[in-house]
Amino acid sequence: MKRFFTIIMMMCLLLAATAAAEGVMLRTVSCFAGEDAAAITYAELLRDYEAQTGNVVEDASATSDEGWKTRVLSDFAVGNEPDVLFFFACSGDSAPILRRVVPIAEINSAYPALKLPESDALREADGVVYAIPARPYYEGLFVNTDLFERCGAPLPRTWAELEAAVRVFAQTDIVPIAVSFSDIPHYLAECCILACAPAEAYAARPANFGEVPPAWTEGMAQIRRLCEMGAFPADALNTSEAVTSQLFRDKKAAMQFDGSWFANTIPPEQMDTTRVLPVPVAETGEAGTVIGGVSMGFYLTRRAWDDPLRRDAAVALLAWLTTPEHLARLNQEQTAGALRESASALLAGAESLLGPIQDDMNKEAREKWLLNCVPAVAEGRMTPEECWRQVTALSPFGE
Repeated sequence: MKRFFTIIMMMCLLLAATAAAEGVMLRTVSCFAGEDAAAITYAELLRDYEAQTGNVVEDASATSDEGWKTRVLSDFAVGNEPDVLFFFACSGDSAPILRRVVPIAEINSAYPALKLPESDALREADGVVYAIPARPYYEGLFVNTDLFERCGAPLPRTWAELEAAVRVFAQTDIVPIAVSFSDIPHYLAECCILACAPAEAYAARPANFGEVPPAWTEGMAQIRRLCEMGAFPADALNTSEAVTSQLFRDKKAAMQFDGSWFANTIPPEQMDTTRVLPVPVAETGEAGTVIGGVSMGFYLTRRAWDDPLRRDAAVALLAWLTTPEHLARLNQEQTAGALRESASALLAGAESLLGPIQDDMNKEAREKWLLNCVPAVAEGRMTPEECWRQVTALSPFGE
């Protein structure tokens, strides 16, 4: 294995050798930033690449949210994309960039010694793989177990138990469920629908309002019900996810629906009092279903590929970042104790992994749903039915 990595590094060095004499400036963008524990590892990998090739990497990574996605897509739209990109795949997010990134097969054809992986998990609708997969994920309900013990509430395994816990915490100064409706409400929205939906209904991609599964409407209604129960921060409509997530880490909130990357932001001293549970199931839901999979990967852009002065250096950087060893470092569990054990149990108990609804939506429909409809439904300014009527009018899953 050690010899394999030595060979890969030698290939990278050889690819970049011609340009290294002068030094090539490359640009990268990823979401390895902020509280993400892999941010330090990613920065280290870039610095190691610079030291060993003589090239310079200008990194513009930032925390993943709707604003970050919009900036990435806007840069592609105006021809200002980076050379190497870590971004979403097989979704409405990736569709706009595919003509401006290079298929992995094309890279392998020109650089056969690299043998970059072509994963079916990231095969797009056109049958082509454009990204090298990284960062498998899950979504679930994170809980501060010590707060549950203090208040005498059982950990929620069903939706009825979740509501019971909300009622308990709503009588205290502890926020029952941390969430921001202004920037990142999608974990709550996705999980509320999953709680109400059998796997087949959750996986539906309706072409019009008439095809929307009843469980999708029921899930949105749960958001309004939770809001009426006092489940969310008082300023949930105006605050940011960074603030509400800190409420959870500061033990000022009992629960938070989130993804596996959130686990890496939990302080080490709190990992024995934090667990992640499967989404509690309502009467119409189906146990054993988990939102998860592989949704992101590393791309090489046409901007770098078509530039003879940067191509070798950019290919070398892509190969360097995606060696099995380096991908393992970027995906390394930063968790321990009860948090790690509960995450393993969540995945082990998954009978089916389902991709998020929002990942398959076009940008306009996704933003309508998450940033307009979800807050409006929570406040009671819009019915769940009207929400889906407006979203499906935008052909969220294609014509």
